[in-house]
Amino acid sequence: MSLPRNEAWFPAKRYGWGWGLPQRWQGWLVLLVFVAGIPCGALLARSRLNFILAYLLAMSVGLLLICLWKGESPRWRWGKNDDPPSDPTTGPNPPNSTP
Repeated sequence: MSLPRNEAWFPAKRYGWGWGLPQRWQGWLVLLVFVAGIPCGALLARSRLNFILAYLLAMSVGLLLICLWKGESPRWRWGKNDDPPSDPTTGPNPPNSTP
């Protein structure tokens, strides 16, 4: 479930797909737990590669699910008008075309 921009913990990025930095304290807390949890998991693993990879995958999936739940709806955006950039090779005047 995505939230409106004024209630979302993670706003949508202005350019591209995904989320930007948190805009509410709850989002900052989630990001802090994620960033602090990575070295903690590495210390607990004690050189067990399989555990480290599984732990990183679980942390990343958890962050993604929280962003989907408490963030703005992810979609492709390109600036304020949300239109993708025009392709210069197919636009009205391609770069190497004769007028």
